[in-house]
Amino acid sequence: MTTQTLNPTAPLAIESRTLVPGPAAITAIVIALAAWYLSTAIGWRQGALFLVGAGAGVVLYHAAFGFTSSWRVFISDRRGAGLRAQMLMLAITCAVFFPLLASGSFLGQPLRGSVSPAGIGVAAGAFIFGLGMQLGGGCASGTLFSVGGGSTRMLVTLFFFIIGSVIGTAHTPWWNAQASFPATSVVTAMGPWPGLAVCLALFGGIGWATRVAERKRHGEVVNELRQAVGPRWLKGPWPLVAGAVGLAVVNIATLTIGGRPWGVTSAFALWGAKWFAALGIDVAAWPYWTASAQAAALRSSVLADVTSVMDIGIILGALMAAMLAGRFAPAWQVSNRSLAAAVIGGLLLGYGARIAYGCNIGAYFSGIASGSLHGWLWLVAAFAGNIAGTSLRPMFDLNVEKTRTAC
Repeated sequence: MTTQTLNPTAPLAIESRTLVPGPAAITAIVIALAAWYLSTAIGWRQGALFLVGAGAGVVLYHAAFGFTSSWRVFISDRRGAGLRAQMLMLAITCAVFFPLLASGSFLGQPLRGSVSPAGIGVAAGAFIFGLGMQLGGGCASGTLFSVGGGSTRMLVTLFFFIIGSVIGTAHTPWWNAQASFPATSVVTAMGPWPGLAVCLALFGGIGWATRVAERKRHGEVVNELRQAVGPRWLKGPWPLVAGAVGLAVVNIATLTIGGRPWGVTSAFALWGAKWFAALGIDVAAWPYWTASAQAAALRSSVLADVTSVMDIGIILGALMAAMLAGRFAPAWQVSNRSLAAAVIGGLLLGYGARIAYGCNIGAYFSGIASGSLHGWLWLVAAFAGNIAGTSLRPMFDLNVEKTRTAC
């Protein structure tokens, strides 16, 4: 796992090995060929979104933009640079999303936001997901880019993330039937500009609160701009601010090209359902998979699924970034307790994401960027789950570090 120590008085630094251009070039060629194939076999939008996913992998890896680590560092050490970067990411994305979603289309492409009911299912699922983040060692996007970067432990988390996602699809009808408020977006309820003003005020308030807490604990606040001194754009690391801007661009590109915001975990449920079906389990009869969109996805190739294509792109993009940085070096030794945490965490991540209408990307990032109230409920409940998960980490030999890490 890549670790970057947060030093309030120095630029961000990370140990780097010798640049290995050959494997990185091969990975880049594979990405280019895959984009070409998707464009010709399915359509230019599929190829373009695959490249957007690969770009997301590069950004996530080089900026070490882990939602899990940012929350853990604030919970355990009151360092809030990661949380402030998330607020910047949300502010930029909302500023573009709100007027686009209000217009309903972009260059002839219909647009829709990630807007879902806010209720018991979201709160329970987000809490479970937050708990899984700290035990599994990553969120949805963090799991993918860590796997691409060479983390063998995160392969275990990803496998059980997929299994938990399928189990979650078996239970979604019950959770969806629990008490909830109707799907509501401030974009439609208030209008794009008043809604944006309210959201920007909330982002600013959260950022201010993290600065107050950080100054109270440490007497000073990490200067994110100072971290940006002399970034190595090819080998990394990138400052958190660059990561925030980069991920905002990824989500905006996903919306304008694909017509809907970025998501990650629906693909995990699809992959797992196909595995289950191959083993003779009739998942197609489950209510979740009888809905027209899910039934069509289950019948089709995963390459026809936008989320799957973008997820594969994230892994390959992170792999290329790790090779460019000279840091792709898988380690196969994992303690039994850490392995157990990966198994449990993965199951919790998958299950929680399915019953909460998404993960840190689909529900939190894209939900809030769409003005959906369920995104805000997800944030509060998942943060509570992260508090609980952080307290459990020592039981599994998982350090509560005062660092910025890649998961």
